[in-house]
Amino acid sequence: MAAPDYVPNRTAAADRHYVSPPRRPQPWMADRPAELSDGQPVGAGLGVPGPDQGYALRLARRFEAELLLGAGEQAADAVAGCVGVALRRAALFGRAPVTADLEIAFRVFGFLPPALDESLAAWRCELFCGVSNPHHYAEARQVADSVLEAALRMSPGEVEAACAADRSALLSAPPLLSSDPR
Repeated sequence: MAAPDYVPNRTAAADRHYVSPPRRPQPWMADRPAELSDGQPVGAGLGVPGPDQGYALRLARRFEAELLLGAGEQAADAVAGCVGVALRRAALFGRAPVTADLEIAFRVFGFLPPALDESLAAWRCELFCGVSNPHHYAEARQVADSVLEAALRMSPGEVEAACAADRSALLSAPPLLSSDPR
């Protein structure tokens, strides 16, 4: 049965949920003052961007009970320094941090078992001193940059074996260990 003319009629236009905006004649340009027109800057002290980097702090809490700390070392400094190394490794692979990134970072500096080397702990204490303080960003970057990229590309098992053989081969500024003849 047909409806009278005075009754509203639903049309196909009323059923439409999305209407595209009018066409823009000019393309969008990055012309705002803070736009990065050439991409992410690269250089000393700028760090390495990566996705979901805050998750590394949550993962680091899993290792706090296992850390081997020497005299004068603080767990907060160890975590802050090693999180930077783990983030650098994760960004190298273009992904968010995982447990293996933190395990490698803690193992390279000798914070994980089997045993604590006293000469390594003394060197570590000087390197990591105060890096948990937000005002010591340069020192935290120095810790993160002290691990060679080749070491960051290794698996946790390879890093453990390399640490047992010669830990200084993984670091750009190796510590003077007791086995060192100098």
